[in-house]
Amino acid sequence: MDRIAITGGARLQGEIPISGAKNSAIKLMAASLLTDEPLRLTNMPRLADTRFLGKLLARLGAEVVESEGPDGPETLLTTREIVSGFAPYELVRQMRASFNVLGPLLARNGQAKVSLPGGCSIGARPVDLHLKALEALGAKIDLHEGYVYAQAPRGLQGAVIDFPFNSVGATEHAMLAAVLAHGDTVLENAAAEPELADLADCLNAMGAKVSGAGTRTIHIQGVSRLSGTTHAVVPDRIETGTYAMAAAIAGGEVRLTRTRSDFIQALLDKMVEAGVDVTPHSDGLTIKRNGARLNAVEITTEQYPGFATDLQAQFMALMTLADGESVFRETIFENRFMHVPELARLGADISVHGGEARVRGVASLEGAQVMATDLRASVSLVIAGLAAQGETVVNRVYHLDRGFERLEEKLCACGAQVRRLKGDGEEEVE
Repeated sequence: MDRIAITGGARLQGEIPISGAKNSAIKLMAASLLTDEPLRLTNMPRLADTRFLGKLLARLGAEVVESEGPDGPETLLTTREIVSGFAPYELVRQMRASFNVLGPLLARNGQAKVSLPGGCSIGARPVDLHLKALEALGAKIDLHEGYVYAQAPRGLQGAVIDFPFNSVGATEHAMLAAVLAHGDTVLENAAAEPELADLADCLNAMGAKVSGAGTRTIHIQGVSRLSGTTHAVVPDRIETGTYAMAAAIAGGEVRLTRTRSDFIQALLDKMVEAGVDVTPHSDGLTIKRNGARLNAVEITTEQYPGFATDLQAQFMALMTLADGESVFRETIFENRFMHVPELARLGADISVHGGEARVRGVASLEGAQVMATDLRASVSLVIAGLAAQGETVVNRVYHLDRGFERLEEKLCACGAQVRRLKGDGEEEVE
C-alpha cells in the first residue's frame, strides 16, 4: 500500500492550479443518466472517486470517455439507453455518493435497484432523507437485504419537500430526480453549497428549469426530456482551502489559480485572524506568511457559507503551531476528530471532549509515522508534515487519492519535499 513521505522545513514559493471540484463532478456525472445525448464535462478532476463512479455508470449503460481538451481534462458521458437499473454493493460501497444514481435511474427508467452505501468512518450519514424525498415525488420504496428497490412506472410527480436540516446529498438527489418529474417541485430548507448551484447550472443547460439553487428554497419545473451539453466543473473549494493552509503552515508565498476565493471566505477570515496574509485576485488568491508565529483562533463548523467541516482537520494542523489555545467545535459530523491522535504523534498538544477540541500551540512538530483515517484527515497530516522537523510518513494514502489530484506534484512545484513510496517502501519512479 502506497505511502507519502514529507521532509519538513521547506518554504513554499510558486503557483498551484486548482482542479475541478470532486463533490460537484460526481453529481454531474450522475446527471448523464438523465439524457440519451452526450454530456461533456470539462475541468474534470482525475480522482479515484470519479473513476469508481465511471465504472458504475458504464455498468448502467453509459459510455465514459476521458480525454485531454484545450483547457485540461474532459470526460464525455453518453447514456443512449439504460441497460441496467441495478447498482450492486461492490460498486456502491466504494463511494457513498454513487448512491445518487438512484434518483436519475428512477426518473428516466421508472425503476431501480441500488445498494445502500456502506458505513462511514467519520460518522453516520444516513440516506433516509434521500428516500423520503423520492417517496414525496411519488416513488414506491422497499428495502430488502441491503438494497433499495424503487419504482415509479408512471413517472415521478412534483412535490413540496421540506428538509429537516440542510443536507447536501439529499438536496442534490432530489434535484436530480425532480427535473424530469411531472409538475413543479419546491425544496425547502435546502443546502446552499456552490456545488449545488453548479449542478443546477448544468441541468439548466441541459434543458431543465431550476431556480434558486444556492439559496434555502429551490424551485424545479419538471420537463419531459433533457438534452446534452458541455459544462465546466466549478473549482474545488476544499482543495483551494487545503493548499492555502499548506502555504500558511510552511511559510513563503503561493498563488492559487483557476479558483474562487469567495467559496472559502469563512476560512480566509479565520486565516487573516490567525495572522496570514491573504490577497484575492481575479482567478484565485495569494497566500503569504513571513514566518512570524500564528495567532490562535476559535472555529465552529457550519453549513455553507460557514466554516466547512471538510476544512476542519487541515485548519487544526495549522493551529498546532499557533501561539495560545485554539478551540474547534465540530457540529456536522461525529467522529471527525480521528486525526487528533495522529497529529499528537507529531508532537501536537490537543485534547478532545465530545464535539470540541482544544489545541494548545507548540513550538515545533517532529516527523513520525502516521496513519490516515479518512480523506480530509489524511491531507491534514501532509500539511503538518510540511512544517515538522525531519521526515513524516503518511500511511494509507488511498484516502488522499480519492480527493486530491497530483498532490505531490503540486506541492513539489512550489519547493516542498514530498514523495510517494510504493507499497514495498521504495520511492515511486515516474
